[in-house]
Amino acid sequence: MNIYIIGYMGSGKTTVAKKLASSFKYRFVDLDEEIIRETKNTIAELFEKHGEDSFRQEEQKALHNTARLENVVIATGGGAPCFFDNMDWMNEEGITVYLEANAGLLFHRLVNEKDKRPLLKKISEIELMEHIQEHLAQREVFYSKALVTIRAASVNINQLKEKVKKAALKRAKKKSA
Repeated sequence: MNIYIIGYMGSGKTTVAKKLASSFKYRFVDLDEEIIRETKNTIAELFEKHGEDSFRQEEQKALHNTARLENVVIATGGGAPCFFDNMDWMNEEGITVYLEANAGLLFHRLVNEKDKRPLLKKISEIELMEHIQEHLAQREVFYSKALVTIRAASVNINQLKEKVKKAALKRAKKKSA
């Protein structure tokens, strides 16, 4: 069983994925790192050289490559569930966990990281807050399809592990019925 951690940038996907992987004794995979390894470009370079559409295609390819892996926790990019059929695909392939965060928490976490984030590099702080609010509203329809939702501000790994186990059991029962 693979576990896909989804949520907006800054929600803590990488941190939670690493802790959850350790808890399950699974391997951790960062989808962005897989894209970098495959394309030999940073995420920022992919955006600059080829644009977002090309990046999203590479992202989907890397995502689909995770189907060959077993017992991994994958930290996805914030937009990964929102393109193509990625969210439905992840729900078919494994257990999806949405790290739900409000705009205020995300702003607080992202305001000093703007230079590291290709989609945020050139916007002011006021635009950042508006950007987060708009994106959250647009992406919620995808994020809400996750099999497990947990608040990003207060993640308890043991509780999350139990929720994931319950979701996996429920899914297994559904498939065998």
